[in-house]
Amino acid sequence: MKCRWNIAVVGVVSLGFAQVGAAAGTAAGTAIDNTAVINYEVGGSPLSQTSNTNTVTLAELLDVDVTLQSGPVSVASPDTARELLYVVTNTGNGTETFSLALDSVLGGDDFDPVPAVPSIYFDTDGSGDFSAPDTPYNPGVNDPILAADASVDILIVNDIPAALADGSIGFSQLSASSTTGTGAPGDVFAGLGDGGVDAVVGTSGATDADTGQYTVGDIQFTVVKTATVSDPFGGTQPVPGAQIDYQVVLTPTGSATATNSAFSDLIPPNTTYVPGTMTLNAAPLTDAADADVGEFITAPAPEIVVVLGDLTGASGVQTVTFSVTID
Repeated sequence: MKCRWNIAVVGVVSLGFAQVGAAAGTAAGTAIDNTAVINYEVGGSPLSQTSNTNTVTLAELLDVDVTLQSGPVSVASPDTARELLYVVTNTGNGTETFSLALDSVLGGDDFDPVPAVPSIYFDTDGSGDFSAPDTPYNPGVNDPILAADASVDILIVNDIPAALADGSIGFSQLSASSTTGTGAPGDVFAGLGDGGVDAVVGTSGATDADTGQYTVGDIQFTVVKTATVSDPFGGTQPVPGAQIDYQVVLTPTGSATATNSAFSDLIPPNTTYVPGTMTLNAAPLTDAADADVGEFITAPAPEIVVVLGDLTGASGVQTVTFSVTID
């Protein structure tokens, strides 16, 4: 009698539930079934024998990633409700709940931002900035529950203290931690994973954090106004009919940008604006609402307006002149 053996191993993956993503490989709770088969012949007749089926059920891997989306945020001093945007991603292989925390008292910076109340929000409207529709985070009440590979946008909101020097830097950090548990990679929380499987701490320690930066970019203006009087008799007496030539010197200082800057000056009572006398940095401006940046407005009160646009310390001195006569 001759026997010929051919041994095969048959592996079958049986899904316990649909796999959501591939952040950490196969989904937690997936059953990996494995059965061995021996094929042989006895007297020329094919026969086979199977082993018992071995089943390994995947544990849940606890992993998370927190990633800052904002660059350094330029702020004034003081300032209120300035946000930093983060993305929190479940990089484990099961559905997990995460707690969030804000820390604005960190080393290595010049000042500590002051957390607003509340200080953590879900970016509910997806705008990327802090706005009315955003939902406050309430620890233990609306902790984000994320499937594998799923993420959520989070805003942290801080106030900026007063009297900070231009260029001062303040750090603020968002952290996210698995509510199942955190620890050293490989630590096991028996039976606490999806569907009662074990939960195993991944390479992140089941917690992660990232740090954002506020930079005080202040800008200030020194505004100095002078007047020169010329009377009808060749002197400098402020009498009816005399002309007053005004000069206003604006000097911006600081590293921030003053956007949409505009200079305005009401024509003093008992005087009349002299048409065509408005200038910016010695360049004549027309009185009409036209292509240049100057305009003389008559109502509701007479005034001159000069649109200066975006200004920084590098813009240099801006000098506006105009004249009136005394009624």
